[in-house]
Amino acid sequence: MMTVLAGCSSTHQHMTTEDMLQGGFWQRNVVYWFSLVLDKFADLFNGEYGLAILLLTIVVRTLILPLTLKQYRSSKAMQAIQPEIEKIRKKHKDNPQLVQQETMKLFQQNGVNPMAGCLPMIVQMPVFIALYNSISTNSAIYGHKFLGLQLGLNVKDQGLWFAYLLPVIAAITTFTQTKMMQSQQKTAMPGMQIMLLIFPVMIFVMALQFPVALPLYWIYSNVYTIVQNYFLYVRPSKRKESVPAK
Repeated sequence: MMTVLAGCSSTHQHMTTEDMLQGGFWQRNVVYWFSLVLDKFADLFNGEYGLAILLLTIVVRTLILPLTLKQYRSSKAMQAIQPEIEKIRKKHKDNPQLVQQETMKLFQQNGVNPMAGCLPMIVQMPVFIALYNSISTNSAIYGHKFLGLQLGLNVKDQGLWFAYLLPVIAAITTFTQTKMMQSQQKTAMPGMQIMLLIFPVMIFVMALQFPVALPLYWIYSNVYTIVQNYFLYVRPSKRKESVPAK
């Protein structure tokens, strides 16, 4: 998803929220409203757009939490029947068509929809891209500082050593949330280990190039995901481990 966002950023022009009403369909009907809310939140914090981005990230991520929970339940259901799927694959390893038929039958018997885990993410992507676009385009953000950093300048143009902490934190939080997800997989997914290493590096490089408002948003979003995953995956696992065997 970050690759998509990176591509979108190159076409952005900085403008006021009101000017967005003169833009294309997406900007006029979607990005405008995200940007308007961002301005209103900034007013609550005396023009602090760094805090406005934090509040907007929390609100958006909380609103789509039901989709995330649906994705979580689908993932758990798929994990529960994974041993049965492996048995089918071994039993009919010479007949791929039969494997597919038996697997679909297993899905139906257990009320599992293999696409249920993907659909919530597909629905979430336009929301995240709109939020990203509103941060990238809103010219008011570029006139403010947060934690001593100019939100409209990239890390290298700040001239401050601590500005480089943002890309580092963005990379660390990306690694942490990816690692948390990987640790919950009972079976190793192909390429997961490579993604665990490459994705944080990619985020670090992008965070160096983009205005600091955007790495700030990534960090907020990553921290929200880490907290969310703790309560969804880590805490329940610890409870199960603490229950003595009968």
